[in-house]
Amino acid sequence: MAAALPLSGRVAIVTGASRGIGRAIASHLASLGASLVLVYASNSASADQLAAELNSSSHQSVRAITVRADVSDADAVKSIFDAAESAFGGRAHILIACAGVLDDKYPTLAATPDEDWDRTFSVNTRGAFLCCREAANRLVPGGGGRIVCITSSAVGALPPGYGAYAASKAAVEAMVKVLAKELKGKGITANCVAPGPVATEMFFAGKSEELVKRIVEQCPLGRLGEVGDIAPVVGFLCADGGEWVNGQVVRANGGFVITA
Repeated sequence: MAAALPLSGRVAIVTGASRGIGRAIASHLASLGASLVLVYASNSASADQLAAELNSSSHQSVRAITVRADVSDADAVKSIFDAAESAFGGRAHILIACAGVLDDKYPTLAATPDEDWDRTFSVNTRGAFLCCREAANRLVPGGGGRIVCITSSAVGALPPGYGAYAASKAAVEAMVKVLAKELKGKGITANCVAPGPVATEMFFAGKSEELVKRIVEQCPLGRLGEVGDIAPVVGFLCADGGEWVNGQVVRANGGFVITA
């Protein structure tokens, strides 16, 4: 008899699941046996395609559902968890907060408009807060619960042009460390995974080939990260073997940023 997959019987909510790192994480968690709630903001075609792929490869009648939601809206975030409970007959076990935005004009702080700053914090910080708050109250207690927020190694590198983005992600990292302590007794861990430069649509937006080349040269491994470099790190934290990692920021960046 084949051994059960590490996340069999568990339900994972992944925001920002229609593309990039979020999509790769969702696919990887499915490969570990999880059922998925794929949350997206606007790209319904991509989210639906992923759900169809996951459902066609499963013996379950429904392995993945899609939910359109603005993570900066509290009622919308509640609806994500409601959908998970309705589709899979019980509370979710895992939250991956991956939805995020980056201003591809890379303005200096002095040139950052109020509305661009506010939008960055609305999605990256408020969105993570609302998702984490709901997860703290609604994930299955008693063991196996996981909260993972996707932040950024820009918090360590602090590159010019990333003022709003780095600040928004730094706030999430501080929040998650506090949350891990506040979840004492619930059997739920809370961590951040902070990728470095990863070859996604978001990363390449607004960057010249010359700039991308310079970024690659700064990495000790001599390449950009791939989404497949990040998803297994998240998978480890979500499985039972990752239980002893709690309240941490894992900087998965190939050595691009090394912090004490």
